[in-house]
Amino acid sequence: MDIAGFPHGQLIPGDSNPGNTKLSPGGVGRNIAENIALLGNKVEMYSVVGDDIYGKKLIEESALSGVDMSNVKIIPGSSTGTYMAILDENMDMHIAISSMDIYSYLDKDYILQNKDGIFESSIIAFDTNLSKDNLKFAVELFKSKKLFLDTVSSEKAKIAKEIIGFFHTIKPNKLEAQILTDISIENQNDLIASAELLHSKGVVNVCISLGSEGVFYSNSKERGLVRIPDIKIRNATGAGDAFQAGLIHGELEGMDLSESVKIASATAAMTMDAESTINKSITIEKILGLLKKMEVRKL
Repeated sequence: MDIAGFPHGQLIPGDSNPGNTKLSPGGVGRNIAENIALLGNKVEMYSVVGDDIYGKKLIEESALSGVDMSNVKIIPGSSTGTYMAILDENMDMHIAISSMDIYSYLDKDYILQNKDGIFESSIIAFDTNLSKDNLKFAVELFKSKKLFLDTVSSEKAKIAKEIIGFFHTIKPNKLEAQILTDISIENQNDLIASAELLHSKGVVNVCISLGSEGVFYSNSKERGLVRIPDIKIRNATGAGDAFQAGLIHGELEGMDLSESVKIASATAAMTMDAESTINKSITIEKILGLLKKMEVRKL
């Protein structure tokens, strides 16, 4: 569950800031799943929640958006994962705390119990809230499928570093890409070098988020930069998750990577235009309407 704090004015660290708070369903994997459903795709969620009011709300609200939550396991006596973010006056994250101890129950037994259903998927998307051992176990189990990875954070990106070559598509930000490649990214040549290293390990599609500068993308056929026009940001918290959903939608539709990145960027832009982590008004029709505003530069 996401808990976000918004200051009325400039955020003053070390002080009590007048503002508003908002509670909304979150979780990287769940956010991706809900956005995939909003884009009109069939999606199943495999995860764990606590037997508390947050867990109940997450299951109910996700199902309302079209996510199949029937395989989500409720853990008695445990608290549902929470992500608490403090945003600054620009509505960008200043600091956050994630409480994810419950994911220790997302273990090998759970994965094996659900492996037949997971194998039926065209694409399997992971985030790094799994432990290192369990992520490695799952990735090796499903390596014959198209695997997508959301690295979540620079610290959690380390979990996937040894097995990064198993993934078909990854979307780290610049700092996470540096963790994965040990290459300091200062310019365009560094981006290309990072992507080439990841391709050499087995990654098919590499998308590196550059914040306001856009997204660098690369595969064996094309590479370039996609940038959205300046927009008013209401909440940037769920933008990366929406971007991942857009990439998955593009792959399901058989799009070239550049087209998938445009879809993903437009999905992220619509998400940043909402105060909640998820923009419930997202539709593929609205996303397609934004594509003409995308700035694409081939490299």
